[in-house]
Amino acid sequence: MVEMETHPAAQSTDRELADAVLHYGEERAFRELYRRHSPRLLGFVARLLGRSDAEAEDAVQETWLRVCRSLDRFRWESSFSTWLLGIGLNVVRDEIRRSARSLEVDMDELPDPPAQAVFADERIDIERSIGLLPDGYRVVLVLHDVEGMKHEEIAQRLDITAGTSKSQLSKARRALRGLLVRPSGSRDGAARDGGASRQKE
Repeated sequence: MVEMETHPAAQSTDRELADAVLHYGEERAFRELYRRHSPRLLGFVARLLGRSDAEAEDAVQETWLRVCRSLDRFRWESSFSTWLLGIGLNVVRDEIRRSARSLEVDMDELPDPPAQAVFADERIDIERSIGLLPDGYRVVLVLHDVEGMKHEEIAQRLDITAGTSKSQLSKARRALRGLLVRPSGSRDGAARDGGASRQKE
């Protein structure tokens, strides 16, 4: 048994804390795991979902519920954090499916971003830009470029082919560049048009 009185939770390893939760129902051990890993988990699912903070927080809660239900099957062949994020990814996939959307997207399906929202200050924050991408683009981009996964691993986790993962990443990067870079000369053109109109008056 992990004696939490003599071995404070904050000084325990993830495995010690997980064992305390699994075998003895230690609430302090669970709270420490939650405190230790939830910030990264929240950022991860928020990027994948590209939606409101409330929806990301709901995904975090669902992830921890699944962790508690499957903790006895975790074999520690990876770190606890890697396993936790894998469950979080599954939660996001389930949410996308419930919304009747697909993780595979054609370039033609990319909607035009709302100009006022996107280009209000000449450029948009990259996190917000990622959030504007279609689900399929965003998920692959986050897993590959942010989390550092290989295409083969992404393909396995998303039930797609490695070729599809590569294609989606290429399209995601192209779409992201389009969101981040305002077409050159648009403001100058507008100014010239405005000046021409005034001259005609």
